[in-house]
Amino acid sequence: MDPTNKPKGPSPHYSLYQREMFKRGGETGILPSFSVHAEELVESAKKKLNDRGYFYANSNAGLGWTDRANREAFYRWRIIPRMLVDTNTRDLTTELFGHRIPAPILFAPIGINKLYSSNGELVPAKIAGELGLPYCLSTAASQSIEDVAAANDEGASIKNESNSVHSYNGPNGGNAKSPRFFQLYMGHDDEVTVSLLERAWKSGFDVCMLTVDTWQLGWRPTDINLANYVFYYPPGKVGNELGASDPVFMKKYGKDLETDSGKWIDSSVWHGKAHTWKKMPWLIKTWKKISGGRPFLIKGIQSAEDALKALEVGCEGIVVTNHAGRQVDGAVGSLEMLPEIVEAVGGKMKIIFDSGIRTGSDVFKAIALGADAVQVGRLYVWGMAHEGEAGCRHVMKSLLADLDITMTVAGYQSITKDVYRNPKALKWNPYGVYPKGEHAKL
Repeated sequence: MDPTNKPKGPSPHYSLYQREMFKRGGETGILPSFSVHAEELVESAKKKLNDRGYFYANSNAGLGWTDRANREAFYRWRIIPRMLVDTNTRDLTTELFGHRIPAPILFAPIGINKLYSSNGELVPAKIAGELGLPYCLSTAASQSIEDVAAANDEGASIKNESNSVHSYNGPNGGNAKSPRFFQLYMGHDDEVTVSLLERAWKSGFDVCMLTVDTWQLGWRPTDINLANYVFYYPPGKVGNELGASDPVFMKKYGKDLETDSGKWIDSSVWHGKAHTWKKMPWLIKTWKKISGGRPFLIKGIQSAEDALKALEVGCEGIVVTNHAGRQVDGAVGSLEMLPEIVEAVGGKMKIIFDSGIRTGSDVFKAIALGADAVQVGRLYVWGMAHEGEAGCRHVMKSLLADLDITMTVAGYQSITKDVYRNPKALKWNPYGVYPKGEHAKL
């Protein structure tokens, strides 16, 4: 690849990351320390983590059929390449809730990141800031809201071609240097909920997404076999950081937490007591009041009916996800449901796709089917399990390069103009079996 005299486009030439690795290997003999092929990456992550860390990231509900359905759905959709298209520059940029971002990719909210790296959520938050991609913080985080915000800003302060694309002129409670969103697990103590939302807003998280598919963890046999619930293990600190740093929670329940290390998670996160649509108007109104009207999303939508309901109650967006196959076994693949949901609410609200993204072509397919952006979770966790910041950075830069190269060689210049909701970009193939494990490898 000729790196000279490349025309400047809306997006950085992420594809040059491939050349960088080729050239470093050829000139110095230094090769990547781990493979970013998803199937190899998950296997090598197993060698880096203890059983509890590995299986918490990779356990699925029941027999794992929903996780498989997620990947099979991507296999069914095939990209139709176009030839002799000017793709000398690509435009991967898009707009999401007032943020101009360099690519339609978000860091998904994943809890308890200290299971994968000692610095926990500080790692992906910093890398997201470096890349200018939105970072979503989980209520089940193993770092405080404030510390994660600081790490995100630290990454964003290192200006480069990627994060320089980001722009935003709307309200933000913490003068954030990079886009960041807050994922809420809502307990049944409204005072604690309000405190979490106020802290998030003051720390620069300007979009709220409520997870509605995980009032309690799904039936995950591999986690059960290991009693894999870190909150109950001495000294009972990991996983409680966000609650233990909340003044309202600690004022009301701090003494309980001293004697019951599961108090935070059992009462405020995965409490097993479902909320209903009746609670949504209060929560949306509360967030709007705190944030000056910033967007509210529901995460966990898998049907057109629920998408329409979310639109009716006042959501500006939804996250189409089945929690990566971790909640309901034998359920539909998330990508299977995306076309129906897009037909129902596409263009009326933002649609973020989640569950099963592994490659640049996966991102392409989800956008072509009508997602405005996608969330990536397990990929960055597997990366940080290897080398912390360096591993997380390598995986995410590789995903961006993969998407950029896919756009180039498939003949699509703009992600929003040429790919988004383009029925001519894909073909459905109902035949064959997802070829897991069938690839060239060292």
